[in-house]
Amino acid sequence: MTDAPLAAWIAASLGYAPADLAPYDRALTHGSQASDNYERLEFLGDRVLGLVMAEWLFELFPNEAEGALSKRQHMLVSGATCADVARSLGVPAHLRLGKQARDAGASDSDNVLGDVMEALIGALYLDGGLAPARAAIRKGWGQRVTEQRKAPQHPKSELLEWAAANRRKPPAYTILDRSGPDHAPRFTIRVALGDYAEASAEGASKQEAETAAAAALLAKVKA
Repeated sequence: MTDAPLAAWIAASLGYAPADLAPYDRALTHGSQASDNYERLEFLGDRVLGLVMAEWLFELFPNEAEGALSKRQHMLVSGATCADVARSLGVPAHLRLGKQARDAGASDSDNVLGDVMEALIGALYLDGGLAPARAAIRKGWGQRVTEQRKAPQHPKSELLEWAAANRRKPPAYTILDRSGPDHAPRFTIRVALGDYAEASAEGASKQEAETAAAAALLAKVKA
């Protein structure tokens, strides 16, 4: 990608004309392509996203308690949501991947796309400061922040509460399988309520698979 198309895409997707393209180029570079990759920027962008999202939720939901705001934030800054935003902005087409990672489908990995989205936020923060980063996050996340009228209950928390209310053993999670390359792993997790009921699910991370398994088990016990 030449500098002009990269600058034009950043301006269109993030709403900010970049002064320095180097951090954005780094944010789009996977470790399979170069050692100077997105990982450090991801660390920074994660913190910027958390701050901006907390500020935004505090503003949007003035009557909600800390617990409800935390549930909303957890969902909105999750890897799956960040990956969804990345796809909506066209990030996959601009990733710099090594051949092995590209062939393994890293450009459609929630893990990779979520990390890159955070790295782009970090790059924008370094280049322009907090104001353009805030504007880009609000534009990118858009209606995702307000589409649920009530704070979402995390499936793992909901399953734990259901088990306690119904006098069942607390949920126990077991890793059944881990497959795939390091940049795009797949986990299979089983969750069980003692001998009462169990369910399994897959995910791109251990946490994602546990969440999916908890949701599947909730659907089963509530049917």
